[in-house]
Amino acid sequence: MILVTGAGGALGRLVAGELAGRGDVVLGSRTPRSAGERRVDFDDPGSLDFTGVDTLLLISAGYGEDDVVVARHDAAISAAEKAEVGHIVYTSLSGDGDHLPYALAHRWTERRLRRSASAWTILRNGLYAEFLADIAAPGPDGTIAAPLGEGRLAAVARADLAAVAARVVSTPQEHVGKVYELVGERALGGAELAAAIGGAYAPAALGATREAIIASGVALPYQVPMLVGTYSAVAGGFLDGSGVEGSSLRGLLGRAPQSALEVYRRAAAAAIGNVR
Repeated sequence: MILVTGAGGALGRLVAGELAGRGDVVLGSRTPRSAGERRVDFDDPGSLDFTGVDTLLLISAGYGEDDVVVARHDAAISAAEKAEVGHIVYTSLSGDGDHLPYALAHRWTERRLRRSASAWTILRNGLYAEFLADIAAPGPDGTIAAPLGEGRLAAVARADLAAVAARVVSTPQEHVGKVYELVGERALGGAELAAAIGGAYAPAALGATREAIIASGVALPYQVPMLVGTYSAVAGGFLDGSGVEGSSLRGLLGRAPQSALEVYRRAAAAAIGNVR
């Protein structure tokens, strides 16, 4: 049996779609929405019953302070070990993301898996192209003010990462002990993003952006340095894909990856339409 955690999230829903129709798949969610889903809440040890699970897809619970995320992942892995789960597949963060404020919990979890009694596979996901549409969202006039500098981001379509995860959990024995870097093949910069939507690129300073994020009230306190740190890492040239030894994305997909620029264009265009 395959159990997918975080099935109610954006990535989890896509993985569930990839695995739809299989009788050996169980979906786990903090708030199950159907009879076919099982309650799996990393904050509630009593819900972490993985009895009968052969392969666990542990989708990272990255929404929280480091100590919270580490505790969640440790609880899930410990429960998997207790249930003698044979294989854990974990959705981590790309190797070139070590400069990001939220990298620590991912690297801790990777280290925890390496000393686990269960077999493991690590999927080091690049940042989503859809996330790029959030952090580099154009204003109502189409201007992108995100402080990306001259940096570029090797973003990936979330659907491609879901397809890879589904393929790996379907044949886990082929991926034991593997760490896969899954970053985009074409890194995108602010000027390209602006051209894709017919807008302009006029990056603000990091300080001004931090102040704007705080003033908007849309981010929780711990999320502010995460967002600003992401901008800084992109601007510094650390997320363009050159810091990893090749991406396994195309090989694991068995096809060309989706255009991250097109994913961004569609999401950004929709955002402009909603504002207007």
